Amino acid sequence: MKKYGGARQLLREIKKNRMVYLLISPFFIIYGIFGLFPIIYSFFLSFHKWNGTGEKIYVGLAYYKHLFADSTFLLSIWNTLVIWVLSTIPMVIIAIVLAFILNGDRLRAKPFFRTVYYLPNITSTVAVAIVFANIFGNKYGILNYFLSSLGLHPVEWLSKTLGVQFAIAAIVIWRWTGYNAIILLAGLQKIPSTLYEAARIDGATPFQIFRYITVPLLNPVIQFVVVTSTIGGWQLFAEPQMLVGSTGGIGKSGMTVVLYLYNMAFKNSQFGYGSAISWALVIIILGLSILNNALIKREVE
Repeated sequence: MKKYGGARQLLREIKKNRMVYLLISPFFIIYGIFGLFPIIYSFFLSFHKWNGTGEKIYVGLAYYKHLFADSTFLLSIWNTLVIWVLSTIPMVIIAIVLAFILNGDRLRAKPFFRTVYYLPNITSTVAVAIVFANIFGNKYGILNYFLSSLGLHPVEWLSKTLGVQFAIAAIVIWRWTGYNAIILLAGLQKIPSTLYEAARIDGATPFQIFRYITVPLLNPVIQFVVVTSTIGGWQLFAEPQMLVGSTGGIGKSGMTVVLYLYNMAFKNSQFGYGSAISWALVIIILGLSILNNALIKREVE
């Protein structure tokens, strides 16, 4: 009886506020069509062989089993992991330091610096990739020009596995450090200034203030930044594709999981296998996010 009473109460509330629900309904309708339905349908496709036309053939868990034997898929996981480590760890550290500096009382023209740091995030990915391709160019790259001017031998960045991964990581760091710094800055501004004043009176150094006050109190925001950076880092697609192409470059060193998914689903028309890759990626991101949260909490405690 309670269940039916609750349902009737819900219907009365909906009827009472029908105009409110009517006004917000377009969002849920659009999300259901273009967001929720593709997610559910991709899970359904992961159990079927389908090339985009014709009949879908049920294959059960065959695609998920094949993932463990697919050398290119396993390589894409390793590549994405390396790029994620090369980009996320320095990016989060730099973002925390930048936010700490932007929050300082002595810094002038704070709005200007906040804008400058955020600008890379709204810059076209294609334009950024073209710029970094010129920076890391093998023969005429800007970076090699500076190395030569210092008497060092130029490095063929885009012809080496680690060089390609470092270049992609550099793009990620340049684009997202300022964005994360602004988020962390918002968290810093909620920390009571009285704590800093008390620490200075007690003779704490800036590093001690940063280590024992700022980082622990900023922990929830740091967790958010790390989780979102993990999700973004494992969804890299535009950066490697624009920098080294859909093949992944030399030795497929730039072949990320999402780039491989794109190749399988939209270039080879293996939509079922592509869907299986996408759900494997969901599991990887979920596992890493849980691990990140556990490590951050343990470090702060």
